[in-house]
Amino acid sequence: MSLCKICGQENCKQHSFLLPGTKKTEFSGSSPPEIFVGRWNYPEVYTGILSPETYGKNEIMSSPKSWYKNKLSIEKIMQLRNQLIYSRKQSNIKKQESKFKQIFNEIAMAHKSVATQFFLKKPTSFTKHPDTRVPLIAKTAPLQKARLEENTKIKKKVDYLVNDTDIKSAPAILELHKSKIQISNIIKILSAGLLGLKKNRKLVPTRWSITATDDTISKDKLKKIKLMPEIFEYQVFHSTYLGNHYEFLLLPDKYSFEVLEISLNKFQIWQDYETFFSRKKYADNVTGAYYANRLALTEYLEKVKRQASCLVIREIRPEYYAPCGVGILREASRAAFKNPEKFPTLQEALQKIQSRLKIHIDNFTKRSWLLNNYKKQTRLNQFF
Repeated sequence: MSLCKICGQENCKQHSFLLPGTKKTEFSGSSPPEIFVGRWNYPEVYTGILSPETYGKNEIMSSPKSWYKNKLSIEKIMQLRNQLIYSRKQSNIKKQESKFKQIFNEIAMAHKSVATQFFLKKPTSFTKHPDTRVPLIAKTAPLQKARLEENTKIKKKVDYLVNDTDIKSAPAILELHKSKIQISNIIKILSAGLLGLKKNRKLVPTRWSITATDDTISKDKLKKIKLMPEIFEYQVFHSTYLGNHYEFLLLPDKYSFEVLEISLNKFQIWQDYETFFSRKKYADNVTGAYYANRLALTEYLEKVKRQASCLVIREIRPEYYAPCGVGILREASRAAFKNPEKFPTLQEALQKIQSRLKIHIDNFTKRSWLLNNYKKQTRLNQFF
């Protein structure tokens, strides 16, 4: 019997290919660039920089967009992530050590790899993964100090908005998005506390900044979408990546949105929804994936200038055996919205979805708030 030294599970697939930690207390390498702000013990949180011990173009190590584009396997993603060392300090969300803060901020703003030197208080050690909503962080070490070995490459729009302390964070996020700044970069900048009014700026745990970014952008798009005409027929979109199978069912109706997830391993179920009037409370069942799915939908609806009611079905298959973060779910969802399959009836649309599912579609449809509400509404309309 072989027990994993990280999670303690027998014959663990998730960590079987992880490399051993280093005994060094000093190393240099090119950060992808990537930062991470934890949420444990908030407001006294761990915050730090991730970097491998190699130089060069390491952007792919923290780019879900590149992982999806290149169709990387979980094993390959984990091998990339395992090269990263999370050099961290613990600090208050409003009070970071000034020298470290300057380096931390520059890496958060950068869009290209940054050569950096790290001095650690102790050698690295394996750690329990802090959050399944973000990609694997396997190796951590307490940071003594860090030093940039080259100038960071920062886009003009990023520099401008970081220095504008009179604009609130939401408009700043939208401005960055409109300027074609990648969402993964916006998340870092927000997490580092570099957006918003001067008096309100503070570190934002990475998990929260992921949700805030997806939520802010999709809500802004919905303001326009809700004024657009409805689609004319039933539409279905689908995609699969790393054992995450998505089906997006669009109904000819006013905007509403629901996500239903079922894990095939233990048959766990997660569900959240919103009516035409967007939800105000956090989607604490589906969590971050809810907002990533909604962003992908709103990008499509904005493009075709239509509104629709949407049921998102996610079948989580055994192949998804290690967390790769919300980023891959965002990219898989976006990729689904290419060529719609169109159907004259709801039944035909559901039959097509069933042909790609491993479990019976009733497991989703009978639980769906959106479909139950839609069928009641359809019956009522027959009397008028």
